[in-house]
Amino acid sequence: MSVPAAYIGIILIWSTTPLAIQWSGTEVGYLFGITSRMILGVIVGLLTAMLFSIKLPWHAAARRTYLAAGLGLFFAMTAVYWSSQFIPSGWISVLFGLAPIVTGVMATLWLSEKALSVSRIIGMLLGLAGLAIMLLGSQALGPGAAYGIAGMLFSVTAYSASAVAIKRIAADVPALATTIGGLVVTVPLLIAVYVISGEPLPAMVPARALLAIVYLGVIDSVLGFAMYYYVLKHVDTTRVALITVITPVIALMLGHLLNGEALQTETLAGTAAILSGLLLFEYGQRAGQWVRDTMIG
Repeated sequence: MSVPAAYIGIILIWSTTPLAIQWSGTEVGYLFGITSRMILGVIVGLLTAMLFSIKLPWHAAARRTYLAAGLGLFFAMTAVYWSSQFIPSGWISVLFGLAPIVTGVMATLWLSEKALSVSRIIGMLLGLAGLAIMLLGSQALGPGAAYGIAGMLFSVTAYSASAVAIKRIAADVPALATTIGGLVVTVPLLIAVYVISGEPLPAMVPARALLAIVYLGVIDSVLGFAMYYYVLKHVDTTRVALITVITPVIALMLGHLLNGEALQTETLAGTAAILSGLLLFEYGQRAGQWVRDTMIG
């Protein structure tokens, strides 16, 4: 596969994921949607590992990595599916765009990475401003929308904490092995929650929900993952990071066109502020350095 094709593939997959989550969760219950998706994902992942003779390391550091990945996946994705009951699908992608900012702050505090620069602090403030604007706009969606936003913030925090924990463990574990190991931890937890909740199995799974679950379990969890690491290997990280800026815009459009989700003024303004903050957080320091070098040169 060519690198540009894989890059476009990631954008398309990540842009359609929020809508697929909402379709798979609202029609059959969010717990059934996420549990069936993860079970399918772990089966496909294990079959893929067997097909390509990929062995999962089981040394102490690897087990800690799987635990960190699995707990992060469990809390982050459960919160996303729960939140999808209250907010439009496009909002899921926009709010998850805060993840690089939250991860950057946690990495600064826990991994002793470079201190936050002025541009990064301003980017964080812009992101918070965008969040506040969307919170104001959520009043038009009803009181439940605030719960959806809170759930997404919890999801972002869990995802970022998991990423930082994995990096801190620094185990030499293949990416696919980390994903499979994380799923092996996640699936039993989801099954336990499903049983404890007492939610019955759906009598029938509508075609749209079934297709969404299969899409998420196979395409999103396996193909999307493979494409991401393929691109990460051949493209510099700054261009890879742009994906998180592009996908929310497409996700909003897809939600509007395919799911009838309204594009409020507050939604567009909040999205613009969050994405501007993300751009400033990721590229502000480099842009400032380029300007200084150009002026000096």
